[in-house]
Amino acid sequence: MLLGAVAPAIGADPYDTGRLWRVSRTGIPDSFVLGTIHVADPRVAVLAKPVATALARSRTLAVELVPEARDAATSDLEELEGGKRLEPLVGAAAYARIRDELSAQGLAPAAIERMKPWAAMLKIARSARGAGAQSLDGQLLATARMRRLRVLPLELLEEQIAAFDTIPVATQVAMLRHALDNRDMLAGNVEPTIAAWLRGDLAGLARIADRTYEQFPDLRVHYSRLIKHMILDRTALMHHRLFLPLRSGRVFVAVGALHLYGEQGLLALLREDGYRLTRVW
Repeated sequence: MLLGAVAPAIGADPYDTGRLWRVSRTGIPDSFVLGTIHVADPRVAVLAKPVATALARSRTLAVELVPEARDAATSDLEELEGGKRLEPLVGAAAYARIRDELSAQGLAPAAIERMKPWAAMLKIARSARGAGAQSLDGQLLATARMRRLRVLPLELLEEQIAAFDTIPVATQVAMLRHALDNRDMLAGNVEPTIAAWLRGDLAGLARIADRTYEQFPDLRVHYSRLIKHMILDRTALMHHRLFLPLRSGRVFVAVGALHLYGEQGLLALLREDGYRLTRVW
């Protein structure tokens, strides 16, 4: 997701610039944390020298979710339960547009009819960002497997689905409608997002969607809920999953950059654990 600020800056050391950090503690080999963006673009997908060097020093690659987890069970977990349908939740006119949009992506009408609002929102947002063959996450995973590194998922598919399911239905519907009505605006955020990431501007990444949602005051409460469930709660889980692996060291963590930013971001949480965070790139 191309989402905005997750929290205010954290004072004198807000970690608002940078992409790659060394995680250090006396007596433990260094680990590294990289903030990625989930955009398939060759400008982002290149393994820069600092990233390649850090990965070469690591024994474990920790990522949000391994691709194999997205198997046939995913579509079942994205379906409304109890025979519920999407159309009554969003209205006939909006549903017709959603159906046309998702049918063009190759989804079957029966699947669209039973889809949860958040799942439809993510698919429409993904379409607005465009598709491509390369992503940084994919490059890291391929390199790690070629080098026979351990690959550690920081969340299970069911846990990610649960995080989305706990978003209030009213918020799911409001954000789905917004994505449907503002596809051009979402697509227009892609280039600024890539540019901010390329210059290592975490604060800039966090401001992009904030500026966008300032135009829609009625969405602010929904946007706040979305950030809590999709960013903050998942960051807390990732932090928990890293507790033991980081005590052994040589872990390369690659998660979406917005999971790093702010006082509830992963970098701040690791600092509270007693690690030294040094920006590498």
